[in-house]
Amino acid sequence: MSLLSLGARQAGVLWLEPNRLRAGNQHRVLEGLPTEDQLAQALSSLPQGPSLWILDDLWAPAALLRDIVEIPSGPEAQDAFFRWRFAQATALEGEHAVQALQVDAGVWLLAGLPQDLRDAWLALALRLGRPIHGLVPRWVWLYNRLAPSREAPGILLSLCPAGGGRFTGTLAAWGRSLTLLRQWREPAEVEIWHAERLLPTVAFLQREGRGPQDLWIWGASKWPESALPSHLIQPEIPSTEAL
Repeated sequence: MSLLSLGARQAGVLWLEPNRLRAGNQHRVLEGLPTEDQLAQALSSLPQGPSLWILDDLWAPAALLRDIVEIPSGPEAQDAFFRWRFAQATALEGEHAVQALQVDAGVWLLAGLPQDLRDAWLALALRLGRPIHGLVPRWVWLYNRLAPSREAPGILLSLCPAGGGRFTGTLAAWGRSLTLLRQWREPAEVEIWHAERLLPTVAFLQREGRGPQDLWIWGASKWPESALPSHLIQPEIPSTEAL
């Protein structure tokens, strides 16, 4: 299954993580959120036309909810409902713009972005002639490249360096569709990720009869050996992406 997939023209790709910014032939080291000037310089290196922004997982946090039996009718009521459920699930403060995608019956993926930040980015990109076609969390971008082509259940770790050999990031598991999603803001070494975050999740999925067959890791250059086959992935960050 493909989540938040886009359609068939081309968009210039802007890649944003707390430690780096990539756009076209520009590669800039960051220390947190980019400034407007940094974004303007990066966008100017992209061709005129739509842009696709791939964001660090924790700048666009997500939650997978399994208990949504009924949603309100009407777009405004639905927007308010999903904002409320997102705030409940993530316990994040401040107003967030929330995108909702139904994954399965009663199962919804909610992804959010601080409203003020989203509005500022949309206005900047539009002013520079690179209107935003999509704001996609990094884990979703990776998931769309892995899960649809895999027949067996698997796990993706989408990691971002946080200094001192530690990482923040996302664990996403799939079977027939996305089945589990967990995110950690607390940085940890790969050994902690493996022992305290991955292995308990694998044990839970096995008890549920959904044990993963492979582990795919983005962002780390090494991983502890275990019974679960692991694959370190570092695909090229594209300069353009099909819409």
